[in-house]
Amino acid sequence: MKKVLVVAAHPDDEVLGCGGTIASHTRAGDEVHVVILAEGVTSRDGVRVREDRNEELSELAKAAHTANEILGVSSLTLHNLPDNRLDSVDLLDLVKLVEGCIQAIKPDILYTHHVGDVNIDHRRIHEAVIAATRPQPGQSVKTLLFFEVQSSTEWQPPGSAAVFAPNWFVDITSTLCQKMDALKVYKSEMREWPHSRSTEAVEFLARWRGSSIGHEAAEAFVLGRQIISEENQCQKL
Repeated sequence: MKKVLVVAAHPDDEVLGCGGTIASHTRAGDEVHVVILAEGVTSRDGVRVREDRNEELSELAKAAHTANEILGVSSLTLHNLPDNRLDSVDLLDLVKLVEGCIQAIKPDILYTHHVGDVNIDHRRIHEAVIAATRPQPGQSVKTLLFFEVQSSTEWQPPGSAAVFAPNWFVDITSTLCQKMDALKVYKSEMREWPHSRSTEAVEFLARWRGSSIGHEAAEAFVLGRQIISEENQCQKL
């Protein structure tokens, strides 16, 4: 059994980015923990007054729990950091928060955002995860992977940031339906076709990623780091 940690910015990012992969892990008997750092509601408010959005925050939290139950996760932790304002939070505080999750869970695999996303929260969390997973003695994370989130990753012009160039693919043919069912729970976050964050576009991308590796459906990632222990290497040889 492997321990897996998903660190995401907003409720729905975890499903958009790696929902099918999460379901594949849980089907295999792996222990998956999801941590979402920002509350996902107040980004368009001139002044962030959380109390004015309690009903929406409650509904989104319920959706998150239901969606992750569909995927079979072992735990979901929702934090209350300011939506689309993580650049107002000291990076060190974000790093410490992620470090605390890693110390508590001791994951073998960690999934998080790509550094080239348009969304500032995605980029800040990427930076925090990189710092928190420094390959020091005792670091549990051996595989670090960055996912794509539609309406953020593909919206970044190629000359403005690092391009998402996937080199790691997970076949989600058998779990695509679970991913789509989980996304349907996030109906307030989804958009109408032809928006790239529509259910149609999400399925089209999964089919395209799958066809690019000869499978029905897949999710794509950029590998940040993989450390193979001496014991495992000897077993393979």
